[in-house]
Amino acid sequence: MKLILAVIRIAKMQETKEALADAGLPSFTAMSVLGRGQGHGDLDKIKAAIYDAEQKQAALELIPEVPRLKSKRMITLVVNDDKKDIAIETILKVNQTGKSGDGKIFVVEALGSYSVHSGESGNATLD
Repeated sequence: MKLILAVIRIAKMQETKEALADAGLPSFTAMSVLGRGQGHGDLDKIKAAIYDAEQKQAALELIPEVPRLKSKRMITLVVNDDKKDIAIETILKVNQTGKSGDGKIFVVEALGSYSVHSGESGNATLD
């Protein structure tokens, strides 16, 4: 079993949800998260947009050098080993724009799974 954590753009959530369902992976958890990567994205755009030298200097003193945290969605799904690749490919296909901020996918070994409702354990709880 694999635990897949995918951090994606908020705007891609609906499309990702539909694509995962179409791929036979309708069960997942989604939550709102805040985070940042290595890029400076908006900070660089703001600095580049200011042409006047005096305004630029004043703005640079007000704009922090550390980028702000951005709102994202984190999808968590646990899949059988044989469905890991299709889950990753589906998430990549929908969310890959080629721009900074597309997100990250992490894959972790899951030690077990239990259904609270039925008490079942193992792969049977994933379908």
